[in-house]
Amino acid sequence: MKVKIFDFEHEQDLEDSINEFISDKKLIDIKYSISNSIYGDEQIYCYSACIIYKELHHV
Repeated sequence: MKVKIFDFEHEQDLEDSINEFISDKKLIDIKYSISNSIYGDEQIYCYSACIIYKELHHV
């Protein structure tokens, strides 16, 4: 079993990266998180996920 961490400022970037990554993996679980903060006048979002997976062995 392995773990991969993803972290993006935009949810679509996170979704695209996860879909590409898991296309050839056996997915065990996904842990998803959103956080936000304020920096000056700007609100910053962080979309992250922890992917728990196994490598597929092609014979």
